[in-house]
Amino acid sequence: MVGGAEPDDTEPDRVGPGEAGAGDGEPGQARPGGAGAGDTELDGGAPSGAGAGEAELVARAIGGEVAAVEAVLRRVQDPLYRLALRMTGNRADAEDATQEILLRVLTHLATWRAEAALLTWAYRIGLNHLLNQRRRSPQERGGIDLEIFANSLLDGLATAEHRGPEAELLATEVRLQCSQAMLQCLDRAERVGFVLAEVFELSSADAAWILGTTPEAYRKRLQRTKARLGRFLTANCGRVDTRARCRCTRRITAATERGRIDPNRPAFTGHPVTPGGRDATAAERQMVRLHDAAAVFRAHPDYAAPAEKVEAVAALVRSGRFPLLE
Repeated sequence: MVGGAEPDDTEPDRVGPGEAGAGDGEPGQARPGGAGAGDTELDGGAPSGAGAGEAELVARAIGGEVAAVEAVLRRVQDPLYRLALRMTGNRADAEDATQEILLRVLTHLATWRAEAALLTWAYRIGLNHLLNQRRRSPQERGGIDLEIFANSLLDGLATAEHRGPEAELLATEVRLQCSQAMLQCLDRAERVGFVLAEVFELSSADAAWILGTTPEAYRKRLQRTKARLGRFLTANCGRVDTRARCRCTRRITAATERGRIDPNRPAFTGHPVTPGGRDATAAERQMVRLHDAAAVFRAHPDYAAPAEKVEAVAALVRSGRFPLLE
């Protein structure tokens, strides 16, 4: 807990009724294109159960089978990284957080009781770490909220769209960075509630279980957050409402001059993706098809966890020194 002793990693800070705290759909947990957190279908209060073979896989891992431990890592590493990226807002912090979360997942693996799917349980551990980490994003440090951010979008806005062969790629980079920055303008409780519902498309039963609250309280807080973001996007984002002034193509010059994007090394459009996952182009097409405010946040590529961080955890497992295997 910020400013105090760190809580048990498997138990996130509890959020009171009406104050739910903290993607890309993940097999066994989310229902991409289906019922979201605001829906009542399959949402009666209990989280979704373990997937086929998960209990047997975890039992083998706890029993010391290195191959099974590595299989657990592969199952959760990319979703946890995407979650960390949405919560921290930048790659470096997300990479470090993911490595720490993966180690915590493995050291607590014996506590999993299959009351929720393995990834849902891993999200719970990950969000506890992310909600309580002392490191703050630039928006958090500066006290930047959506109103301040809206004003900043007009600062340096070009009168004409950026032209050139790289214009489409740079506009996508601006959009991806802008949606990350918008999330950081929410407090952590609002941010994580929105991310679970509108980005990862978890049911409110799963999300509430992760956060230790009730589905009703979670939905109530989520609805307020969605309304705030919807108003912000309608008023400011030309991709959501053509009457709004801001356009990604008109932000490219200012973003480049201020070092927020690097045309030679784009942070998000050039990010590795999960094998078989969506790249930036596919995510952009999906957003255009959906035509809603939440699509701005969902339409990120299926980012893959950084190989060197995951390999460091896997190497520790293979070394025989990892406490799970003692």
